[in-house]
Amino acid sequence: MAIVGYARVSSIGQSLEVQIEKLKSNHCEKIYQEKKSGTNANRAELKKCLDYVREGDVLVITKLDRLARSTVDLHNILQQLNEKGVGFRVLDQSIDTTSPTGKLLFGILASIAEFETELRKERQMEGISKAKNNGVVFGRKAKLSDSQIEEMRQKRTNGVLIKDLMTAYSLSKASVYRLLSETNSG
Repeated sequence: MAIVGYARVSSIGQSLEVQIEKLKSNHCEKIYQEKKSGTNANRAELKKCLDYVREGDVLVITKLDRLARSTVDLHNILQQLNEKGVGFRVLDQSIDTTSPTGKLLFGILASIAEFETELRKERQMEGISKAKNNGVVFGRKAKLSDSQIEEMRQKRTNGVLIKDLMTAYSLSKASVYRLLSETNSG
C-alpha cells in the first residue's frame, strides 16, 4: 500500500510548496505535481498519478479544487479510483473515502459545489439579460458598415474576386463569405 500525493497550482507564478509540505507531512511516499489550470484537460502529471495508483493505495490532495475541473470531473476521477480499489483523502476538507462517513461527506460536498456552480451560471445569465435590456451590446464591433457591405456585395456581383475583396476590406475569406451571405439572405 502506498500513499500518493497530487499537488497542482493554476499558474507558473504560484508555488506548490505549501501543498507539497502538507502532503509530505501526511506520509505521501510519492508526490505528483504540476502547474496547470484546472480547466486544462491535458494534465499529464494527474494522468501519470491516476495510472500509477493501484489497489490498496490512497491518493491524497490538499483541497478538492486542486484535483478536478468540475463536479462531473471529480466524480469521474473518484469512480476511476474506486474501480482500482484506491482510497481518496482531502486534507483541508477532512474527507477520507476509505470510510463510509467520508464517502457520504464527499458526496454532499460535491453536490453543494455543483449547486453553487449552477447558481453562479444562473446569476451570470440574469446579469447578461439585464445588460442587454439596458442596451449593452456584446461581441466585437462590426468591421464594416452597412454601406461598405453593400459596396462589397456590388463589387462581387461585378466579378471582383474574393481574394481581392479580402485585401480591399482587410477581412478573412470566411468573413467575406459570411458578410456576402448575410447580405444576400437579409
